[in-house]
Amino acid sequence: MTYDVAIVGAGIVGLAVAHHIKKRFPNQSLVIIEKEDDVAVHQTGHNSGVIHSGIYYKPNSLKAINCIEGYNKLIAFSDQHGIPYELCGKVIVATNKEEEERLEAIFKRGQENGLTDLRLIDQDELVEIEPHVAGTKAIKVPQTGIISYKVVAEKLQELLVEEGVDFVFNNAVKAIAFDEKVYQLEGTKQKVEARFMINCAGLYSDKIAKAAGVKLDAKVVPFRGEYYLLKEEKKHLVKHLIYPVPNPAFPFLGVHFTRRITGEIDAGPSAVLAFAREGYTNTQVNLTELAETLAYSGLRKIAFKYWDTGLGEMRRSFFKGAYVKELKKLIPAIQSEDLETGPSGVRAQLCDKQGELVDDFKFVDDVRAIHVLNAPSPAATSSLQIGETVCLRYEKMIT
Repeated sequence: MTYDVAIVGAGIVGLAVAHHIKKRFPNQSLVIIEKEDDVAVHQTGHNSGVIHSGIYYKPNSLKAINCIEGYNKLIAFSDQHGIPYELCGKVIVATNKEEEERLEAIFKRGQENGLTDLRLIDQDELVEIEPHVAGTKAIKVPQTGIISYKVVAEKLQELLVEEGVDFVFNNAVKAIAFDEKVYQLEGTKQKVEARFMINCAGLYSDKIAKAAGVKLDAKVVPFRGEYYLLKEEKKHLVKHLIYPVPNPAFPFLGVHFTRRITGEIDAGPSAVLAFAREGYTNTQVNLTELAETLAYSGLRKIAFKYWDTGLGEMRRSFFKGAYVKELKKLIPAIQSEDLETGPSGVRAQLCDKQGELVDDFKFVDDVRAIHVLNAPSPAATSSLQIGETVCLRYEKMIT
């Protein structure tokens, strides 16, 4: 059959897009094509499970708008379907005068983004709520929470199946043809035809876009985030989520402490170049993908500008002692023996040819197609709003 819409990628963004299209156009036929054998296998299933408040993002940016609205939709969806979550709050901690200035800028940005009940707290109050944290000033963010996005994705899948959406698993898209009316997506398992295509392929979103004929001036660069886990007897060191003041030059939030809905406490992540688009360890190497990444002029420009930062991340990836030193900036009591190797994830980060890491979400419209080309954190928190955003773009394009 020829579907009305084919969505490439069964991560939480692709599922949320399908959810909104099916709500708005219940009689349209949808298919979701996924190269793995299940939903939420990569970025969705490997993230830290944080419900982000939206405090960091530039006002009126796509990240700010979609995160704030997505937060509210995620909470409502979870309440409706009985998905466990906890709004445990977090503290963003400054450790010196320079960071205090950046902290106050983040506080103002959070207010501009409409967050209520934010509080700037001094060292004494910080010690009261987080006795083991070293800091001179902090922001307390009550809206931040924790959830399992894998569980959210599985609920979306369940609803979509009930609504008649088809799933084709184990079907990596290898070629795309378009005759101005129908897309033909040639997969490793079967061919799928659709009158409209939506690309939510995450780590391979740029490759899917290029296969569809889109000319791009940017490329997805994979960054691995590696975590340690606090051992059971050291979990008392962390009460909330504990974040440093992020480096404004990078779209990463720095090494932090994160409680999970399962009760585990993560310490991390790093942000190191992965040797494969799905390279979850230092030993997972895809020579073709690595060569493409290293040959990309945009990445070389980033490496030239920030070689010292990159070297530091690589050192922390290979040497636990260097990682622990970074963690001690927030909790001095942490020792190497308090940590055991934890999970890791790979972030799909769009990098342009000028050597800039694209900081905002990026959607590209083409002939009867929409490509979600940059949707890193806070995409999981934002997913239900991203789904609505893409659905509205789709509606405009077909009417």
